[in-house]
Amino acid sequence: MILKYTIPKIINEKLKLADDERIYYAVPFDIDSGAGWVSDSYVVVTTKRVLVFEKDELKSSLDIKDISNAKAVPRVGGGLLTVVHKGDEKILVHYSAKHLSRYAYIARGINILVSGRFEEVESREYEKTCPICGRAIPGTKHCQKCSKEGGFLKTFVRMAGPYKKDFFWIFILMILAAVTTLLNPEIQKHLINDVLKGNGGMRKALVFLGMMFSLSVGIVIVNVLKSNASAKLGARISADLRSKLFRKYQELPISFINDRRPGELLNRITNDTQYIRMFMEDVFCNLFAVLFIFIWDVVFMMALNLKLSLITFAFIPAGVILTVAFRKTVSRIFRLQFRKNDDVASDLQDVLSGMRVVKTYGKEKEESEKFKRLSAEYARINRRNETFWAYFSPLLQMVMGLGVLAVVLFGGMDVLSDKMSAGELYQFVTYTSLLFQYISWMNRLPLQLAQLAACMDRINDILGQEPEVEDEKLVQDMDIKGEIVFDHATFGYKSYQPVLEDISLRVKPGEMIGIVGASGAGKSTLINLLMGLYDVDDGRILIDGRDKKTIRSSSYHSQIGVVLQETFLFSGTILENIRFSKPEASYEEIIRAAKMANAHDFICSTPNGYNTYVGEKGYTLSGGERQRIAIARAILTDPRLLILDEATASLDTESEFMIQKALSRLTGGKTTFAIAHRLSTLKNADRIMVIDKHRVAEIGSHEELMAKKGIYYNLQMAQST
Repeated sequence: MILKYTIPKIINEKLKLADDERIYYAVPFDIDSGAGWVSDSYVVVTTKRVLVFEKDELKSSLDIKDISNAKAVPRVGGGLLTVVHKGDEKILVHYSAKHLSRYAYIARGINILVSGRFEEVESREYEKTCPICGRAIPGTKHCQKCSKEGGFLKTFVRMAGPYKKDFFWIFILMILAAVTTLLNPEIQKHLINDVLKGNGGMRKALVFLGMMFSLSVGIVIVNVLKSNASAKLGARISADLRSKLFRKYQELPISFINDRRPGELLNRITNDTQYIRMFMEDVFCNLFAVLFIFIWDVVFMMALNLKLSLITFAFIPAGVILTVAFRKTVSRIFRLQFRKNDDVASDLQDVLSGMRVVKTYGKEKEESEKFKRLSAEYARINRRNETFWAYFSPLLQMVMGLGVLAVVLFGGMDVLSDKMSAGELYQFVTYTSLLFQYISWMNRLPLQLAQLAACMDRINDILGQEPEVEDEKLVQDMDIKGEIVFDHATFGYKSYQPVLEDISLRVKPGEMIGIVGASGAGKSTLINLLMGLYDVDDGRILIDGRDKKTIRSSSYHSQIGVVLQETFLFSGTILENIRFSKPEASYEEIIRAAKMANAHDFICSTPNGYNTYVGEKGYTLSGGERQRIAIARAILTDPRLLILDEATASLDTESEFMIQKALSRLTGGKTTFAIAHRLSTLKNADRIMVIDKHRVAEIGSHEELMAKKGIYYNLQMAQST
């Protein structure tokens, strides 16, 4: 999708559109090959022409009918839009990297216009722009970077929404804790004035001491209830967030998962949610109690003695200034700490997953040194963070200590001159100590909030991603018969770098299509599109005449079977791995599938049969055994569409023979797409498709392609020598 810009009025006047001519695209470019950066320059594509306006002046105008092809060619820091005009390739414009995806879209649109498929261009949806930053975005309200408007507080309130009742009761307990804490100094004042100074007697003293004891017990009980409720709520929120994140990982496109490091994704679902639980237990359970005490503490102090209050408050701005001055530093150092933690976790994940390769090449020492360096860097960041607080916290406490000292000095002078009683001074000093104690507590609050904000940002970065949600009004279940049509399909993992271009192919039900081509030509990408891991950028994939996008994903995937070269088995039993494709399958169905896959005999020879545990990725089994379990997993669902990606590569002759027999049973009557580098395995295919330079170069039976003596013939000859 591409942004349709508002064209400057002066350019609009110079367009001079014909009566039957319409504008399809209008986008700016910002680099001039001779002068460097330019502005007010646009490429305009209409139903009949491609026009280039540079600084409001028409630089070139090409008729669509004279163009045979258009390309967006990526370069370092930007790209070029080129067209083949009357047989000659021309560079139309240069643009910076921010326009790469836009011009890739423009080039595909021009090619669609050249082919005469005007209705396909008209059906395209234009991008919108983010109202905050102006970026082009695919139909969402704001771009990802600007999705945090409202800040941390809004995010926290949104997270707390489902737990309103729990927060309410914790809030009540906080108020009770605050009230009991504030009452104690009042009773202590009367104990000093009425009993110790006024000779009130033992009886009166016991009354006040009993009240103080009751309040102390009440504070303990309330704090226990409050801490327990906060711990339970924190554990519940943490568990719910972990579930949401895991569910979101399942919903997000495979491209998002591939772009993130495994350790980073793991940390977000473990460490970040864990910190939220710890925040609820250690910080939130006291947060409102502290704020409540702080406010009423100030009120009581001012009511007791305005002069001493003003002396006390004079020290607070220094603490506030210190805290505010280092707020950005606090936020930055903890975000850096999280990133370094991701680096450590990702490296550990890579090494543990690739331990066989590490040991094979004897790189244990090098990997240990690398992990040691990452750990040392993480430790250095941690040490720097703690050193910062080791200096900052005592500095703030010293400022507050000077405040208490000033209160004792001036208050003591008032007591000596009978302007204030000893009990009132003790009460005021207690309130002052509480005030500074909670200011000191709030001194670490920016640190804890910065950590919480960083965790929630990282969690919301995942939860805020747009999943591939199907419109229930447009999709429905469908029983697949097996006709597959690629209708001018174009796709690239990066929109400005197409891997497959203008693929057109019709496959009959039950037909077997072999796919060959050089590495990087797009063979695996083709089956990735068939498997539904990605959607085409342009064109369509039709299943029995219906666009694949209109078939419910669960219905489609339940009717396809996949056997890949790199077979993945989960840590679990053989039974669980076969049953993965069909959880409700009976034991008899599993055995039947295993027999068809030539896997039953070797499974029965294992110590625990179908209940034999296989390690991570199934490395306790041989390659041929893993492959046959994968075939049994595919057979179990009796798929209508079968995808084979180098299913017999890198196997010994005996294993390949066993698997070929299993595959011959599996492919019977099913529409099959098979990738193979050993061309001899595709001789029985109904047709063979050769992909070269991201396009379909040849297609036909083995005999037809050999007779043609093209790319397939050369590949066959190269393998036979």
